[in-house]
Amino acid sequence: MWMSKENEGAGSGHTRYLYWGSRIDCPGKMCEVCGGLGHQESSLRCALEEAIHLNRTFVLPSTICIVGKHNDRMLPGTSSSWDSRECAVEALYDLDLMSSTGIRVITDSSREWISSLRAARSVEHALVNVHGLTRQEISQSPLHSHALIINRTANSLAWFVECKDRKNRSAVMLPYAYLPTMAAKQLREAAEKIQQRLGDYDAMHVRRGDVLKVRKDGQGEKKTKFPHLDRDTQPEAILRRISAWVSRGRTLYVASNERKPGYFDPLGSRYKIASSSNFSDILGPVIHNNYQLFIVDRLVLSGAKTVIQTFKENPGDLSLTDDEKKVLRWQKPVYTFD
Repeated sequence: MWMSKENEGAGSGHTRYLYWGSRIDCPGKMCEVCGGLGHQESSLRCALEEAIHLNRTFVLPSTICIVGKHNDRMLPGTSSSWDSRECAVEALYDLDLMSSTGIRVITDSSREWISSLRAARSVEHALVNVHGLTRQEISQSPLHSHALIINRTANSLAWFVECKDRKNRSAVMLPYAYLPTMAAKQLREAAEKIQQRLGDYDAMHVRRGDVLKVRKDGQGEKKTKFPHLDRDTQPEAILRRISAWVSRGRTLYVASNERKPGYFDPLGSRYKIASSSNFSDILGPVIHNNYQLFIVDRLVLSGAKTVIQTFKENPGDLSLTDDEKKVLRWQKPVYTFD
C-alpha cells in the first residue's frame, strides 16, 4: 500500500529502520508519567506516518504503559481486578495485520531488531541520531536516507508534537480510524461475538469520569474544561437528546467510564440497554486491562446502526454535548437547562 519493494522483509539487504524509543512518548515529556491511550495513539499514528514517509520499518515498543487512573477498576460483571501498569503492545494491536497494510512493524524485543541494532553499532553512519528535523528534512538528507537506523530518541517532546505538522492537515497520512481497525485478533473476535449477540443495535459512548474534573480558580470559583458535560450526560438529558436519533425499544449498547453502578438504568424505560458487563463470558478470558476493554468497546460501537459520541469529532457526528472537545480555558460549570 505505502511501502516500496526495497523495504520489504528482513534479510533483503535493504531493510531500514525508524526507532523512536522503548516507550511511546518516551523519550519526551511523558517519561515520568504515562499519557492516556488517546494521546499514545496520536503519537503512534504520527510515528507510523513518519515511517511511511521515510519508507522504513517502524520499531514499535514491545510494551505500552497504562495510566493508573484509567485502569483502577474491575472488569464489569466479574471479580477480576486490574492493577497492571503496562501491557504488551501485541495484546492491543495486530502487528501482522498492520504490516499487511504496507506499514511494516516489528517490536524492539524482536530478534531482527536486536541483530540490526548490533550490526549498526559496528558500522560508521549506520545509526544516525536525529533531533529537531522534520520528516521532509530527513528524507532529503543523504546521511539520514542511507542510514540503516534513524534513532529519534533524542527528542524532548511528546512524539505527536515532535514529528507532526499539526497545522498542515494535508500532512496527515493515517486517519483516526486506522488504529482501531488494527486491534489484536482476540479483541476483534470478542467484539464480533458481542455484535452477533446484539443483532441490530445502536450504540453510545458516554465519557464522564476523568473529564468531569472541577477545580477552583484564584478567586475560589469552581471551573471545569467542559461546562455542560456533567449536565448533558445525566440519564434524563441523554433520553431527551437521543430520542430523535434512536427509536423506542431499540437495543442500545453503552460504552462508558462512569463508575456509579446502575447509573444508566433510567435509560431502560425507553431502550434495551446493554454494556460490557453483559458479556463477561466473552470478555473475561481476553480482557486484562481497561485499554483492551476500550478497544473492544470501540469496535462494538463501530458496528452499530447509529453511533452517538460524547463530543462531536466531525461535523456530521451525533453527540451528547455541544461542548468543544479541544478547549483552551476552564469555565464555570452549568448544571441546568435554563
